Amino acid sequence: MSSTAAEPKGMIGVDVGGTFTDIVSIEDGQIVTTKVATNVTETYKGVLEGAAEVAVDRAAVFNHASTHGLNAIITRRIPKIAFLTTEGHRDILDMARAQRPAHANTDPRWRRSFGDVTAPIVPRYLRRGIRERIGADGSIVVALDEAQARDELRILAECGIEGVAICLLNSYVNGEHEHRLAELVREELGDIACSVSSEVSPLAREYPRASTTVVDVLCKKIYGPYSKQLDSGLRALGFTGDLNFADCAATLAPIDVALQRPSRIVFSGPAAGTVACARLGGMIDEPNLLCVDIGGTSADISLVTAGNPFVNTTFELEHDLLVNTLSNEIVSVGAGGGSIVSITPTGEVKVGPESAGADPGPACYGRGGERPTTTDTFLMIGILDPNRFAAGRSKLDPALSKAAFERLETKATLAERVRFAYRMAVNNVAEGILDVLVKDGVDPRDYAMVSFGAAGSMMLPALLDMIHLESVIVPPYPGLFSALGLVSADQVHADSRTSYKVLTPDHAEEIDGIYAEMEASMRRALGADADRVTFVRTFDGQLMGQVWETPFVEVPGGTITPDAIEQMITNFHDGYEKRSGNRFEGMPVQGVTYRLTAIVPTAKVEYPRPPRRPAGQTLRPSGTITLRYLEEHDVSADEYEREDLMLGDVVTGPAVIREPLSTTFVLPNQTATVGSVGEIVITRSEEK
Repeated sequence: MSSTAAEPKGMIGVDVGGTFTDIVSIEDGQIVTTKVATNVTETYKGVLEGAAEVAVDRAAVFNHASTHGLNAIITRRIPKIAFLTTEGHRDILDMARAQRPAHANTDPRWRRSFGDVTAPIVPRYLRRGIRERIGADGSIVVALDEAQARDELRILAECGIEGVAICLLNSYVNGEHEHRLAELVREELGDIACSVSSEVSPLAREYPRASTTVVDVLCKKIYGPYSKQLDSGLRALGFTGDLNFADCAATLAPIDVALQRPSRIVFSGPAAGTVACARLGGMIDEPNLLCVDIGGTSADISLVTAGNPFVNTTFELEHDLLVNTLSNEIVSVGAGGGSIVSITPTGEVKVGPESAGADPGPACYGRGGERPTTTDTFLMIGILDPNRFAAGRSKLDPALSKAAFERLETKATLAERVRFAYRMAVNNVAEGILDVLVKDGVDPRDYAMVSFGAAGSMMLPALLDMIHLESVIVPPYPGLFSALGLVSADQVHADSRTSYKVLTPDHAEEIDGIYAEMEASMRRALGADADRVTFVRTFDGQLMGQVWETPFVEVPGGTITPDAIEQMITNFHDGYEKRSGNRFEGMPVQGVTYRLTAIVPTAKVEYPRPPRRPAGQTLRPSGTITLRYLEEHDVSADEYEREDLMLGDVVTGPAVIREPLSTTFVLPNQTATVGSVGEIVITRSEEK
C-alpha cells in the first residue's frame, strides 16, 4: 500500500505512574508533552484524558507503560485466585527461597511480606495439591489423578475464585499434566483466567516459576479489562494505529502479544527511563550513564554501560517475590518529592522513606497534609515557584509548608529545620547511588549522571561533588523523560527454554533443535514482520557444579554444530571472566537456559537540535530570586527559562532554570552548558 499524506505517522508514549500520567506525542519532529493526575480507581480514564490533549488521531503507534499491576500487587488490591501444584508442595509460595533481606538478618520479628502470617498473594486455603508427578527427565512417575483434581476444583468453585495459576513439579521439561489440568479448569470452572507455568515460564527452579505464574494470572485479571477499556477509548478518540505495551526491559510488544504473558509488563514505567537514557547517550556520545529518576515517592537508580542497560533475567516485586522476565536492573530508594520530614526520638531530622503520596500529598498542596516533605523543603528554599508547579496546573502554598515545618517537635530554628531537611534528602539519594556503584564495581568518574523525574533536576546537581561524577545531565523534558523512553525502544519478542546440557559435540543437535523450535514458533507469531526482524541467540550457562548462571552468553547464528559448541564454550569463559575476574577453562560448561529474541526495528524519537545564539547576542536571566536556608545567609540566584536557552549557552550557578514540568538547580561553583540536543550539562566550575 502506498503511503499517503493522510496516513497517521506520529508516535505517542504514555507512562502511567501512581501519582501522575505522563504523555509524550511526537509528530513531524515536534515533541508535545502533557501531564495529568492518575485516576487510581479507573486508571484508563487518566490515560484517555491525556491522550485527548495530544494528536492521538494522527498517531501511528501508542506505546504504553504502567506500574498499575505492580501497585495493585504491592497494595494487595488483587483478584481472588487459586494456585494448583503437585501434592505436598502447596506451601512453596509461602516458603519462597527462605532468604532474608540483609536488614532483617538479626530481627526475630521479621516476616515475609507475602507470607501466610502477613498479606499472602494466595491464601493457603486456595492453594491445592494435585496428585501427580513428573520426573526430572520428563517421565511420568505418577499419572495425573483427574478425579482428585476435579474434586479440588469443585472446592475452589465454591470459594468464588477469579483465576487459577498452575505450576507442577518439573513441568518445564514435560507440560503434559499442566495442559490437561488447564482443560479440567475450563471444564469445571468455565471461562476463567488461567496461567500455566510451562507456557508462562518454562524454566528450571520451582519457586520462581511458581511466583511468575501467580503474577501472570493476576496481571491477566488486572490488565485484561483495563486494556479493552483503553483500546476502545482510544478508538473512540480517533486512534487507528498500533497499541503496544512495554515490558520490564521497556521493549515493546503488540497488546495481544503482551497479554499472552502479562507478567512481563508488571513493572515497565521505570525501565522506560533507562532506555530513554541509553537513547540520549547514543545521540550525545555518552556511553556510560548513571540514570536517576526521582518522582514523588522514590528515586529509581539504574546503569547504562557501553550504551546498553544492565538487564537481569528475573525481577523482584517485593523481597523474594520473583518474576522470571528480562528486566532492566533498577534499585529504588525511598527518597522522592513526597518523602516526609520528621524528627527521630533522638532529635535528629529524618527524611523518608515514608511518603505523603498523592493523597494528601505534601503540605503545600493544600489537600490536608500536615507534615512537611521534600517538596515543601524546596518550596521554602525558593527553588520551586509556587505559581508554576506542574505547568501551572497546581499552585503551592508556602504558608502551609512553613506551618508544617513549625509543627516539628524540635528546638532547631526554622532555618535549621529546612536546611537539614534539604541536606538529608540529598544525602539519602547519594547513599542509594553509592550502594549501586559499589555493588556493580563502577567508578563514578567514568560516568555521567542523567537526572530526570519531576524532582530529579532540583536535587541531583548537589551530588556532583559528593560522588565525584563526570557531570550531571538534565535531558530534554526531564519531568516526562520515562515516557520518552517508550518512543525510544524497539519492538522485541523473547522466548526461553531450560534444558540442562553439558556443552559437548554430541549435544549440538539437541541444542540446535531447541533454538529451531523457538524460532519457528516465533516466526508464526510474528507473521509478516518475521522477514524484517533480527534474531539474537544467547544462553545462560554455568560451570559444572555451580548453582548460579552466567546469563546472556552469545550463541553463533545458523545451525548449532560441534564447532558452534566450541564457540559457545569460549564465549562462556569470556563472559564469566568479565563478570567474576576468573577463568576456569579446564572445567566443563553446562547450558541451562537457551534464549531467543526477535528485534523488530521501530521509529524512534529524534530530539530537535537547538539553534546557536546569533553573534553579538548574550544570554540574560529572566529575573533574580532569593534562596533561603541553604546557608547561614540568603543567596541571590539568577533565574532562566529553559525555552530561552540555545546551543552552547553557559549558565553559572547559583541559578535556577525553569520549564513547565521541572526545575533545574545549578549550585554555586557549578556551570551548566547547553548541549547538542538541548541537554543541560552541569559540571564543576573551573577553579580560578
